[in-house]
Amino acid sequence: MRLVIVTGMSGSGKSTALNILEDAGYYCVDNLPIQLFDMFAELINGRDAEVSKVALGIDIRSDQRFEEVMKAIARLKNADYPVNVLFLDTTDEVLLKRYKASRRLHPLAPDGRVLDGITKERKILEGLKKSADFIIDTSFLINAELKSEIERIFVEDKKFNSLMVNVVSFGFKNGIPLDADLVFDVRFLPNPFYVDELKTLTGLDREVRDYVMSFPESEQFLDKIEDLLTFLIPNYIKEGKYQLVIAIGCTGGQHRSVTLATKLYERMKGHGDFGIKLSHRDVPGGNS
Repeated sequence: MRLVIVTGMSGSGKSTALNILEDAGYYCVDNLPIQLFDMFAELINGRDAEVSKVALGIDIRSDQRFEEVMKAIARLKNADYPVNVLFLDTTDEVLLKRYKASRRLHPLAPDGRVLDGITKERKILEGLKKSADFIIDTSFLINAELKSEIERIFVEDKKFNSLMVNVVSFGFKNGIPLDADLVFDVRFLPNPFYVDELKTLTGLDREVRDYVMSFPESEQFLDKIEDLLTFLIPNYIKEGKYQLVIAIGCTGGQHRSVTLATKLYERMKGHGDFGIKLSHRDVPGGNS
């Protein structure tokens, strides 16, 4: 029997995760009262139990006392139940956008600001997140990517990509990404914007990429960044970091940064035990 407890921030994709697990053959129960945890675990782990894979959704909206949830999980683990905790997280900025798009109120701030509810919830879930077996940040993931990562862990039993690396191109004129961990400025390279036939194109076009990469400094830059990341990423993983945002910027976020971000992504995607994603913030339709 395998028991997966799915929890995390409201709006981070817990319902989607439960649907993915259900499609993968898990028996899913959402918001089971904490008082029934031990009894439920005994039932599904009994000799005659027909269910071998179970997922439980735990949500702040169920008015659960999360210190009691943590105690119940600890009891199950101490009793050698095969239980894993999957915690879904998302940055405050992305959560705010999702709440605005859905026009829903935060369950902990029905009469106040959404950000107040997010802050309160993050504090309540702090201990549960620290004790989680798997943490997936869904800030940059589309449903297909979340599905792929969940299936890697809970269906295919492959090694968990504990660190998700996001390579993002951007334009300084539109501001540095708020969640960037590492920021690299490639405005030292000649700007294709001033080449008439390239001005209206972007780094998604071969002509721009060929122009930017025609300068030896471009390859030298990539060599140095790749060397730095090869050193940093294993140490980030060792320290428990689960998201790394690498922001590469030029003036407008259309040409040089897009080219260098794409090339860096291509170099790093086969490097090791981490997930990697590429996006171009200031290019319409630039997510990969």
